[in-house]
Amino acid sequence: MTSYKEATRKAAKGLWNAFPVLIGVILLISLATTLISPTTYTKLFSGSYALDPLIGGAIGSVLAGNPVTSYVLGGELLAQGVSLVAVTAFLIAWVTVGIVQFPAEAYLLGKRFAITRNAAALASAVIAAIIITAGVSVL
Repeated sequence: MTSYKEATRKAAKGLWNAFPVLIGVILLISLATTLISPTTYTKLFSGSYALDPLIGGAIGSVLAGNPVTSYVLGGELLAQGVSLVAVTAFLIAWVTVGIVQFPAEAYLLGKRFAITRNAAALASAVIAAIIITAGVSVL
């Protein structure tokens, strides 16, 4: 059984290991905010409840990220005026779909499995974003 002291040490080590990633994401967001004008986001995302989650899911599928940094990234996208449904689809796909790591996944687990898993994860991201944000708008 793990002691409280050991669990605290492991948690602190995990946070320490995640710190460089968080700093990197914050720096990249700052760079992107400087280089990419807010009008780019409004051009990319139309505000359409049907199209925005597809665009967000597609962009999130190409990029790869971890759940820890998604809070910062999601907040910045919302601050730039991107719709909640688009940000939700983007973040779910960003964490679950992995076009970047697709070659390794296909090699280790098989091409058919990798394609099926990524397609199902992308579809689930879009559907979940629509359902989640529909529930939020009702409240």
